[in-house]
Amino acid sequence: MALIMEQTITPLALKVTRAMSDIVCPAEPTPREQKMLSDLDDQGGFRLHMAGIMFFKAHPTMEGKDPVKVIKGALAKALVFYYPFAGRLVEGTNRKLIVDCTGEGVPFIEAEANASLDDFGPDNPFPLEDLLYDIPGNHEMIGAPLLILQVTRLKCGGFIVSLRVNHAISDGLGTTQFMNAVGEMGRGFTTPSILPVWERERLIARDPPRITFDHPEYDQPDTTNHHQANSHTGLVQQCLLFGATHLAALRSHVPPHINQYSTFDLLSGSLWRCRTKALGLKPEDEVRLLFAVNARNKFEPPLGKGYYGNTCALPVVCAKVKDICENDIGYVLELIRKTKGKINEEYMRSSMDLLVTKDRPDYYKNQTYAVSDLRHLGFTDVDFGWGKPVYAGPASNEAIPDASFFISYKNKEGESMTMVTISLPSEAMEVFLKELQEMLQVQSIPISLS
Repeated sequence: MALIMEQTITPLALKVTRAMSDIVCPAEPTPREQKMLSDLDDQGGFRLHMAGIMFFKAHPTMEGKDPVKVIKGALAKALVFYYPFAGRLVEGTNRKLIVDCTGEGVPFIEAEANASLDDFGPDNPFPLEDLLYDIPGNHEMIGAPLLILQVTRLKCGGFIVSLRVNHAISDGLGTTQFMNAVGEMGRGFTTPSILPVWERERLIARDPPRITFDHPEYDQPDTTNHHQANSHTGLVQQCLLFGATHLAALRSHVPPHINQYSTFDLLSGSLWRCRTKALGLKPEDEVRLLFAVNARNKFEPPLGKGYYGNTCALPVVCAKVKDICENDIGYVLELIRKTKGKINEEYMRSSMDLLVTKDRPDYYKNQTYAVSDLRHLGFTDVDFGWGKPVYAGPASNEAIPDASFFISYKNKEGESMTMVTISLPSEAMEVFLKELQEMLQVQSIPISLS
């Protein structure tokens, strides 16, 4: 069973021909207004663009239908309900972000590729930039489109849908909700099954602010201590696949008295421990594990079912290098459990109050390993009429190069697995893989290249 996915084969010689970029506006008139984002939406760490990609097979019931035309029309209909996506951001006082609902629309790109679906795969590198359109100035927050879509037809009748979305207007769940609405419009729905809910005014800092929790996730880095900063140069990336046997091997390291942990906790804790050992840091140095926690169910009364704004807490586990390396995985799992346990509505309110008080900072990145579980977002359920995608997940981690994303994946044998991407300097990567291999070989699990 393979753990490491081969990265050294010849990349796919992909040729993509794009038509001129078009603008898709809402299919019907929409309100012309300004809508204020929440104080979770416009924090520094969310002032970036998320990229996603979905691969679809041809489907016999859709023969003769053009996915470009279907999705383009579905997008226009969905924007009637989700009209803020067709607007642009403006900035108010104190860096407050506001959506100007101008109805300007969403850039939409039609493309053709000289490849079939079978030509793509995790062990077949391909030039992602050809499938993921960007426009000059898009990475500016103010005045740039909030969403960009590209649909690329393939020779086999399948197609690829890629998108860039401004993180300030929605989190992963919110973006998935919107894309599912586009899919429903493509399948003939007249109204999305989940209607969008704005309610951003509910997630606004208190007056006066009351910071009632410690929030190390928003610590400001010591700019005089440059050697502590994560290096984004010379990184190599590996894709790892974890199946049931691998997870059983990792669980064998957990002490019997530790019984409150999830698969995500186990994987993220194990990877963090191996990563910390690989970086060669000083024993007294501090390292951090940051993870996203969906806090939608932490508010009372609950946020509306169709809420699509950012509702993630970003708690962080802080520890010294020696404590992570010298203790077993049970020590890390206990740290994660305690950190997760403090997330409640008051914690979220305290976060918002701090963000406003501290000028909406980014999260602390020095020696921080960020992990995000995307397996349960519902991105793999998006259906434009051709069925669910054969693969759906993040298209790039260029905005957060040190982050790892956990993605659902099925291997060639049909086994459900978790795919994890990780980036490290090349020398550190060698040590990291050796440490991980030692954890997995406790039960004589072979590690081989796919």
